[in-house]
Amino acid sequence: MTAHDGRAPADAAPANLLRSRRRGLLPTVEHLARHNLAGLIAGAVVLAIILAAAAAPLLAPAAPNLMTPTSRLLPPGEAGPLGTDFFGRDLLSRILYGARISLLVGGVSVLASAVVGTLLGLIAGYLGHWPEYLVMRLTDTLFAFPAVLLAILVVSVVGAGFTSVVIAVAVVYTPIFARVVRGPTLAIKQGDYVQAAVAAGATAGRVMLRHVLPNVAASILVQLALSLSGAIVLEAALSFLGLGAVPPTPSLGSMLSENRTYMELAPWTILYPGLALGLLVLAINVFGDAIRDLLDPRLRAEA
Repeated sequence: MTAHDGRAPADAAPANLLRSRRRGLLPTVEHLARHNLAGLIAGAVVLAIILAAAAAPLLAPAAPNLMTPTSRLLPPGEAGPLGTDFFGRDLLSRILYGARISLLVGGVSVLASAVVGTLLGLIAGYLGHWPEYLVMRLTDTLFAFPAVLLAILVVSVVGAGFTSVVIAVAVVYTPIFARVVRGPTLAIKQGDYVQAAVAAGATAGRVMLRHVLPNVAASILVQLALSLSGAIVLEAALSFLGLGAVPPTPSLGSMLSENRTYMELAPWTILYPGLALGLLVLAINVFGDAIRDLLDPRLRAEA
Protein backbone atom coordinates (compact mmCIF):
# COMPACT_ATOMS: atom_id res chain seq x y z
CA MET A 1 0.00 0.00 0.00
CA THR A 2 1.39 3.34 -0.96
CA ALA A 3 1.09 6.75 0.57
CA HIS A 4 0.02 8.56 -2.62
CA ASP A 5 -2.43 7.59 -5.32
CA GLY A 6 -1.81 10.56 -7.57
CA ARG A 7 -4.96 12.41 -6.55
CA ALA A 8 -3.68 15.18 -4.26
CA PRO A 9 -0.48 16.98 -3.30
CA ALA A 10 1.30 15.76 -0.20
CA ASP A 11 0.58 18.89 1.83
CA ALA A 12 -3.04 19.37 0.72
CA ALA A 13 -4.61 16.67 2.87
CA PRO A 14 -3.14 17.95 6.17
CA ALA A 15 -4.43 21.43 5.42
CA ASN A 16 -7.82 19.95 4.72
CA LEU A 17 -7.60 18.01 7.99
CA LEU A 18 -7.00 21.24 9.87
CA ARG A 19 -10.04 22.81 8.22
CA SER A 20 -12.10 19.76 9.21
CA ARG A 21 -11.00 20.20 12.81
CA ARG A 22 -11.97 23.84 12.77
CA ARG A 23 -15.43 22.97 11.50
CA GLY A 24 -16.04 20.73 14.48
CA LEU A 25 -17.64 17.33 14.86
CA LEU A 26 -21.23 18.16 13.95
CA PRO A 27 -20.42 19.86 10.61
CA THR A 28 -18.17 16.93 9.72
CA VAL A 29 -20.98 14.48 10.49
CA GLU A 30 -23.33 16.61 8.40
CA HIS A 31 -20.85 16.53 5.51
CA LEU A 32 -20.65 12.73 5.73
CA ALA A 33 -24.45 12.47 5.88
CA ARG A 34 -24.76 14.47 2.65
CA HIS A 35 -21.86 13.05 0.66
CA ASN A 36 -21.00 9.66 2.19
CA LEU A 37 -23.96 8.21 4.06
CA ALA A 38 -22.49 4.72 3.93
CA GLY A 39 -19.35 5.96 5.69
CA LEU A 40 -21.45 7.64 8.39
CA ILE A 41 -23.49 4.48 8.96
CA ALA A 42 -20.29 2.40 9.07
CA GLY A 43 -18.83 4.78 11.65
CA ALA A 44 -21.97 4.42 13.76
CA VAL A 45 -21.72 0.62 13.50
CA VAL A 46 -18.07 0.67 14.55
CA LEU A 47 -18.89 2.93 17.50
CA ALA A 48 -21.79 0.68 18.51
CA ILE A 49 -19.58 -2.43 18.41
CA ILE A 50 -16.88 -0.70 20.46
CA LEU A 51 -19.42 0.41 23.07
CA ALA A 52 -21.01 -3.04 23.19
CA ALA A 53 -17.62 -4.70 23.64
CA ALA A 54 -16.63 -2.22 26.34
CA ALA A 55 -19.93 -2.84 28.15
CA ALA A 56 -19.72 -6.62 27.78
CA PRO A 57 -19.90 -7.24 31.55
CA LEU A 58 -23.20 -5.34 31.59
CA LEU A 59 -24.69 -6.67 28.34
CA ALA A 60 -23.60 -10.32 28.45
CA PRO A 61 -26.42 -12.64 29.61
CA ALA A 62 -23.90 -14.91 31.36
CA ALA A 63 -20.21 -15.31 32.06
CA PRO A 64 -18.38 -16.11 28.80
CA ASN A 65 -16.75 -19.26 30.21
CA LEU A 66 -19.72 -20.55 32.21
CA MET A 67 -20.35 -24.15 31.11
CA THR A 68 -23.83 -25.68 31.37
CA PRO A 69 -23.70 -29.31 30.23
CA THR A 70 -27.49 -29.57 30.16
CA SER A 71 -27.71 -26.67 27.67
CA ARG A 72 -25.26 -27.82 25.02
CA LEU A 73 -25.89 -26.81 21.39
CA LEU A 74 -29.25 -25.23 22.08
CA PRO A 75 -30.56 -23.04 19.24
CA PRO A 76 -31.18 -19.30 19.62
CA GLY A 77 -34.07 -18.48 21.90
CA GLU A 78 -34.03 -21.63 24.02
CA ALA A 79 -30.98 -20.89 26.16
CA GLY A 80 -30.01 -17.40 25.04
CA PRO A 81 -30.46 -14.87 22.26
CA LEU A 82 -27.87 -16.59 20.03
CA GLY A 83 -27.91 -20.10 21.46
CA THR A 84 -25.10 -22.07 23.10
CA ASP A 85 -22.03 -23.99 21.98
CA PHE A 86 -20.93 -27.58 22.63
CA PHE A 87 -19.95 -26.78 26.23
CA GLY A 88 -23.21 -24.96 26.98
CA ARG A 89 -21.60 -21.52 26.96
CA ASP A 90 -23.72 -18.57 25.88
CA LEU A 91 -22.72 -17.46 22.37
CA LEU A 92 -23.74 -13.82 22.76
CA SER A 93 -21.59 -13.46 25.86
CA ARG A 94 -18.60 -15.02 24.14
CA ILE A 95 -19.06 -12.85 21.03
CA LEU A 96 -19.16 -9.68 23.15
CA TYR A 97 -16.02 -10.65 25.06
CA GLY A 98 -14.38 -11.95 21.88
CA ALA A 99 -14.95 -8.60 20.18
CA ARG A 100 -13.08 -6.96 23.07
CA ILE A 101 -10.06 -9.15 22.36
CA SER A 102 -10.21 -8.45 18.62
CA LEU A 103 -10.54 -4.68 19.07
CA LEU A 104 -7.90 -4.53 21.79
CA VAL A 105 -5.34 -6.56 19.85
CA GLY A 106 -6.07 -4.68 16.63
CA GLY A 107 -5.97 -1.25 18.24
CA VAL A 108 -2.82 -1.77 20.31
CA SER A 109 -0.88 -3.49 17.53
CA VAL A 110 -1.81 -0.92 14.88
CA LEU A 111 -0.90 1.96 17.19
CA ALA A 112 2.43 0.33 17.97
CA SER A 113 3.16 -0.27 14.30
CA ALA A 114 2.13 3.32 13.48
CA VAL A 115 4.57 4.75 16.03
CA VAL A 116 7.51 2.58 14.97
CA GLY A 117 6.70 2.75 11.26
CA THR A 118 6.27 6.53 11.33
CA LEU A 119 9.64 6.95 13.04
CA LEU A 120 11.35 4.70 10.50
CA GLY A 121 9.61 6.41 7.59
CA LEU A 122 10.64 9.88 8.79
CA ILE A 123 14.24 8.78 9.25
CA ALA A 124 14.38 7.08 5.85
CA GLY A 125 12.66 9.90 3.97
CA TYR A 126 14.39 12.87 5.60
CA LEU A 127 17.91 11.62 6.28
CA GLY A 128 18.32 9.46 3.16
CA HIS A 129 21.66 7.76 2.40
CA TRP A 130 22.47 4.70 4.50
CA PRO A 131 19.59 5.12 7.04
CA GLU A 132 17.14 5.05 4.15
CA TYR A 133 18.89 2.05 2.62
CA LEU A 134 18.70 0.09 5.90
CA VAL A 135 15.05 0.93 6.53
CA MET A 136 13.95 0.15 3.00
CA ARG A 137 15.82 -3.14 2.89
CA LEU A 138 14.24 -4.09 6.21
CA THR A 139 10.77 -3.31 4.90
CA ASP A 140 11.50 -5.23 1.68
CA THR A 141 12.50 -8.24 3.75
CA LEU A 142 9.31 -8.11 5.81
CA PHE A 143 7.17 -7.59 2.71
CA ALA A 144 8.68 -10.74 1.21
CA PHE A 145 6.68 -12.85 3.70
CA PRO A 146 2.89 -13.25 3.47
CA ALA A 147 1.23 -11.49 6.41
CA VAL A 148 -0.12 -14.65 8.04
CA LEU A 149 3.15 -16.54 7.59
CA LEU A 150 5.16 -13.67 9.08
CA ALA A 151 2.79 -13.45 12.05
CA ILE A 152 3.01 -17.21 12.61
CA LEU A 153 6.81 -16.96 12.51
CA VAL A 154 6.83 -14.22 15.15
CA VAL A 155 4.36 -16.07 17.41
CA SER A 156 6.35 -19.28 17.09
CA VAL A 157 9.44 -17.44 18.33
CA VAL A 158 7.78 -15.39 21.10
CA GLY A 159 5.10 -17.90 22.10
CA ALA A 160 1.30 -17.87 22.03
CA GLY A 161 -0.66 -15.30 24.03
CA PHE A 162 -2.06 -11.80 23.91
CA THR A 163 1.31 -10.03 23.97
CA SER A 164 2.71 -12.30 21.28
CA VAL A 165 -0.21 -11.62 18.94
CA VAL A 166 0.16 -7.86 19.45
CA ILE A 167 3.87 -8.08 18.61
CA ALA A 168 3.21 -10.29 15.58
CA VAL A 169 0.54 -8.00 14.11
CA ALA A 170 2.68 -4.93 14.82
CA VAL A 171 5.62 -6.48 12.97
CA VAL A 172 3.39 -7.15 9.96
CA TYR A 173 2.07 -3.57 9.72
CA THR A 174 5.18 -1.59 10.67
CA PRO A 175 6.73 -1.67 7.15
CA ILE A 176 3.43 -0.45 5.67
CA PHE A 177 3.46 2.66 7.85
CA ALA A 178 7.15 3.17 7.12
CA ARG A 179 6.49 3.30 3.37
CA VAL A 180 3.37 5.43 3.78
CA VAL A 181 5.36 8.06 5.71
CA ARG A 182 8.55 7.90 3.65
CA GLY A 183 6.81 8.84 0.38
CA PRO A 184 5.42 12.25 1.39
CA THR A 185 8.51 12.95 3.52
CA LEU A 186 10.69 12.87 0.41
CA ALA A 187 8.55 15.62 -1.13
CA ILE A 188 7.96 17.67 2.02
CA LYS A 189 11.64 17.98 2.90
CA GLN A 190 12.15 19.91 -0.35
CA GLY A 191 9.66 22.58 0.75
CA ASP A 192 10.79 26.14 1.29
CA TYR A 193 9.68 26.20 4.92
CA VAL A 194 11.76 23.09 5.66
CA GLN A 195 14.79 24.57 3.96
CA ALA A 196 14.26 27.79 5.92
CA ALA A 197 14.12 25.86 9.19
CA VAL A 198 17.36 24.06 8.32
CA ALA A 199 19.02 27.36 7.41
CA ALA A 200 17.89 28.78 10.76
CA GLY A 201 19.81 26.03 12.55
CA ALA A 202 17.00 23.60 13.39
CA THR A 203 18.17 20.07 14.06
CA ALA A 204 17.01 17.13 11.95
CA GLY A 205 14.87 15.83 14.81
CA ARG A 206 13.15 19.18 15.30
CA VAL A 207 12.46 19.55 11.58
CA MET A 208 10.98 16.05 11.36
CA LEU A 209 8.74 16.54 14.40
CA ARG A 210 7.72 20.18 13.90
CA HIS A 211 7.52 20.49 10.11
CA VAL A 212 7.39 17.08 8.45
CA LEU A 213 5.25 15.02 10.84
CA PRO A 214 2.23 17.41 10.85
CA ASN A 215 2.17 17.26 7.06
CA VAL A 216 2.05 13.46 6.95
CA ALA A 217 -0.46 13.16 9.80
CA ALA A 218 -3.41 12.75 7.44
CA SER A 219 -1.77 9.84 5.63
CA ILE A 220 -1.02 8.18 8.97
CA LEU A 221 -4.60 8.66 10.15
CA VAL A 222 -6.05 7.10 7.02
CA GLN A 223 -3.63 4.19 7.20
CA LEU A 224 -4.58 3.64 10.86
CA ALA A 225 -8.23 3.23 9.91
CA LEU A 226 -7.48 0.95 6.98
CA SER A 227 -4.97 -1.20 8.88
CA LEU A 228 -7.26 -1.83 11.85
CA SER A 229 -9.55 -4.13 9.88
CA GLY A 230 -6.60 -6.12 8.55
CA ALA A 231 -5.15 -6.43 12.04
CA ILE A 232 -8.46 -7.78 13.37
CA VAL A 233 -8.61 -10.36 10.56
CA LEU A 234 -5.00 -11.36 11.22
CA GLU A 235 -5.71 -11.78 14.94
CA ALA A 236 -8.72 -13.92 14.09
CA ALA A 237 -6.59 -16.06 11.78
CA LEU A 238 -3.97 -16.60 14.47
CA SER A 239 -6.65 -17.46 17.02
CA PHE A 240 -8.26 -19.86 14.54
CA LEU A 241 -4.92 -21.65 14.26
CA GLY A 242 -4.58 -21.79 18.04
CA LEU A 243 -1.83 -19.16 18.21
CA GLY A 244 -3.90 -16.29 19.59
CA ALA A 245 -5.81 -15.92 22.82
CA VAL A 246 -5.19 -18.83 25.18
CA PRO A 247 -8.36 -20.92 25.80
CA PRO A 248 -10.81 -20.57 27.39
CA THR A 249 -10.44 -16.83 26.70
CA PRO A 250 -13.07 -16.06 24.04
CA SER A 251 -11.95 -14.78 20.66
CA LEU A 252 -13.91 -14.57 17.42
CA GLY A 253 -11.26 -16.58 15.60
CA SER A 254 -11.01 -19.27 18.27
CA MET A 255 -14.82 -19.53 18.37
CA LEU A 256 -14.83 -20.35 14.67
CA SER A 257 -12.14 -22.95 15.23
CA GLU A 258 -13.82 -24.57 18.24
CA ASN A 259 -17.25 -24.80 16.63
CA ARG A 260 -16.35 -25.85 13.08
CA THR A 261 -16.80 -29.50 14.09
CA TYR A 262 -20.46 -28.85 14.89
CA MET A 263 -21.15 -26.67 11.85
CA GLU A 264 -23.74 -29.04 10.37
CA LEU A 265 -25.32 -30.01 13.69
CA ALA A 266 -25.49 -26.47 15.11
CA PRO A 267 -24.81 -23.93 12.34
CA TRP A 268 -25.50 -20.95 14.63
CA THR A 269 -22.27 -21.67 16.51
CA ILE A 270 -20.37 -20.69 13.34
CA LEU A 271 -22.84 -18.26 11.79
CA TYR A 272 -23.02 -15.64 14.52
CA PRO A 273 -19.29 -15.34 15.32
CA GLY A 274 -18.59 -15.17 11.59
CA LEU A 275 -21.23 -12.49 11.07
CA ALA A 276 -19.85 -10.47 13.99
CA LEU A 277 -16.32 -10.63 12.58
CA GLY A 278 -17.47 -9.84 9.04
CA LEU A 279 -19.64 -6.91 10.14
CA LEU A 280 -16.82 -5.41 12.22
CA VAL A 281 -14.27 -5.67 9.41
CA LEU A 282 -16.69 -4.37 6.76
CA ALA A 283 -17.74 -1.39 8.90
CA ILE A 284 -14.12 -0.44 9.64
CA ASN A 285 -13.18 -0.67 5.96
CA VAL A 286 -16.10 1.49 4.81
CA PHE A 287 -15.43 4.01 7.57
CA GLY A 288 -11.74 4.09 6.66
CA ASP A 289 -12.63 4.83 3.04
CA ALA A 290 -14.90 7.64 4.23
CA ILE A 291 -12.06 9.15 6.26
CA ARG A 292 -9.76 8.96 3.25
CA ASP A 293 -12.33 10.70 1.08
CA LEU A 294 -12.93 13.35 3.74
CA LEU A 295 -9.23 14.18 3.98
CA ASP A 296 -8.64 14.18 0.22
CA PRO A 297 -9.51 17.65 -1.11
CA ARG A 298 -9.81 16.50 -4.73
CA LEU A 299 -12.32 13.80 -3.86
CA ARG A 300 -14.31 16.27 -1.76
CA ALA A 301 -14.33 18.74 -4.65
CA GLU A 302 -15.65 16.05 -6.99
CA ALA A 303 -18.34 15.17 -4.43
